[in-house]
Amino acid sequence: MGTIEKTVEIRVPPEKVWEMLALDRMPEWKEGCKSVEYTSEVHTPEDKYKVGATARFVDQHSKLMMTIVDSLENVKITYRSSYSFVHRIELTYALELVEKGTKLRYIVNYEMIGWGILGKIIFRLMMMASEGEIKGSLEKLKSILEK
Repeated sequence: MGTIEKTVEIRVPPEKVWEMLALDRMPEWKEGCKSVEYTSEVHTPEDKYKVGATARFVDQHSKLMMTIVDSLENVKITYRSSYSFVHRIELTYALELVEKGTKLRYIVNYEMIGWGILGKIIFRLMMMASEGEIKGSLEKLKSILEK
């Protein structure tokens, strides 16, 4: 218990997928995402992917702060967020070049969620309830990129 992973293959190179993983692009494809506003300085497009960049993320369920904690261009980006009773979750998008394009892995790590095992159980149930939303978001991203 502590991680959830979903995968989708997209018939475009990793560079194209990477462009859509900037937080301010998520309202275009992430179901339930209403808005994203950077709270750190963004002077160049590359600043949106830099470790330490922060943004206020608003979805249909909550408002939370997102911070980039790991970033390797066209390979992997990890966002750390916290809200409500959740002390810390990490969302990683890992890209792998495959024969027909890009294999994108969406990984949620909630090991550091807080509230012990009860917090993990509650969060796991929340994630199970939103599984369709996650799958829908990944399929929408795929659809947008494969046009």
